[in-house]
Order: sequence, then structure tokens, then C-alpha cells
Amino acid sequence: LRAKSGHWERVHGMRVLLTGSRLHTVCEEARCPNQGECWTRGTATFMLLGETCTRSCGFCAVATGRPAPPDPEEPQHVAEASRRLGLTFVVVTSVARDDLKDGGASHFAATVRAIREQNPEARVEVLVPDFKGDPDSIRLVVESGPAVFNHNLETVERLTKRVRIQARYSRSLDVLRIAKAQGQPVTKTGIMLGLGETEAEVLALVRDARAAGCDILTIGQYLQPTKQHLPVAEFVHPDRFKAFEAAAYALGFTSVFSGPLVRSSYHAEAVADVSSPGR
Repeated sequence: LRAKSGHWERVHGMRVLLTGSRLHTVCEEARCPNQGECWTRGTATFMLLGETCTRSCGFCAVATGRPAPPDPEEPQHVAEASRRLGLTFVVVTSVARDDLKDGGASHFAATVRAIREQNPEARVEVLVPDFKGDPDSIRLVVESGPAVFNHNLETVERLTKRVRIQARYSRSLDVLRIAKAQGQPVTKTGIMLGLGETEAEVLALVRDARAAGCDILTIGQYLQPTKQHLPVAEFVHPDRFKAFEAAAYALGFTSVFSGPLVRSSYHAEAVADVSSPGR
């Protein structure tokens, strides 16, 4: 698998701006293979609430430990960076913050509001942790007005305990269901293939996500970040990605992006445009 490397000067400029703003991106922390391509286009997924996660998922390259307190100025820094970069679609995510009462939901909400104030032409996608399934935390984020509410299932039900040790498959479905019930117009989830799942299990997940009201689905190939992470069980043929894409559309998803190098936020604006032209 080969990703596009991107234009060096544009990538360097993005790195300088982000470093100067004391901001983190999931592009770097999760070692995304599409970093060069996305940064060349002037897009990035901002990672809120530090670079240390309270969970230890077997697929993720983000460090686990005791995180620092939230930076109250971070929402404004992200908003300013999005404006300076001229972004029309901003993706914000975070590490899991089980140490915080609301799981970081109020920080997400403050960031969405700050972006919409400083960069009113931009739409915002939030890629949130599960907030332990708390409806009040989910409501805080939904009421801040993101265009897209994204929470990833990551893998099929049988593998969830192994891949996402502190998560629950049913709870993640509840997060998507609650967001939709609270008035979120567009919801989204993403999964990885190549962890040992079967075709029937993937199709069951697709049905479950759609039943939870999910509108957008991304499907990508799992790539092992380091030797300490879960091994790749299989490199899935591109034709199978296309078959799952067709199955998802048949079930009623409005937008599906499926391929080996697809990641949750890859070409997020184009995917969202199909589902919702509004903000």
C-alpha cells in the first residue's frame, strides 16, 4: 500500500503553523499514512485535550498515561489556526479523557463554537470518544452545532474487547443513536478491516450502524503502527472494500468511503458534502 507523499513545502508550512500554535493533530500522533496528501491540501484533524490517552486500544499509536489538565485556550488556538489556514471544513477529535467528568465534551463544544465564531464559513466535524455513553455529554457536543458527529465503531462486535479494551460495541452504537435522537443531522462511523473479522461480521456491523441512524461510513485497512500493537491478520483485497461499500449503500447510507488507505477523516469534506450541504 502506498500513500501520496504530498508537497514538501506545504507539509512543512503546516507543521510550523501547528507547532507554533501548540496544537496536536491525529495525523501525526496516530501516524496516519495520508498525512502528506491531506496537509498538501491544507486540511488536518486537530486533536484536542493533549497527546496522552487514558485508554490503551490495541490498534492505536497514541500514548497512554496520565494526561495533563485541559488547556482552556486550546479552543481559541484551534479556531485561529483553522482561520489562518483558510479551512472550509475542520475536523476535531481527541484522546479519550476518562479522567474528566464529562469526558471532554464541554471542551469539544467550546472548540466548535470558537471555530464557528472565528471562521464562520467553515463546517466542523467532531470525531468523539464514547463519553462512557453519557447522554448529557453527547448533548453538549450536539448542541454546539457540528455539521457531522462522528464516533467510530472501529471493529466488529466479537473483536471489540480485544481491539478496544475499555470500550463496548453496544455503547458505541448507543452514542450514535443518542446523537441522532438529540437532533444531530448527520452522524458518521468508521471501521478497520484486517483484524480477523469475517465478511458476515462486517455486514452485521454495517446493519447495526445503519439501524442506529448512521448516515456516513468509512472503511479502511488496519495497519500495525508498531510491533507492540495488534498484528495485521489480513490485507483485504480492494474488491472486498468495494463490495462492502455497495452493501452499505444498499442499506441506506448516504455516503460511503471504502478502500485500503481510507481513514476516518480522509477527504472528510467530500464525504460530508454528499450527505449534507448545510452547516
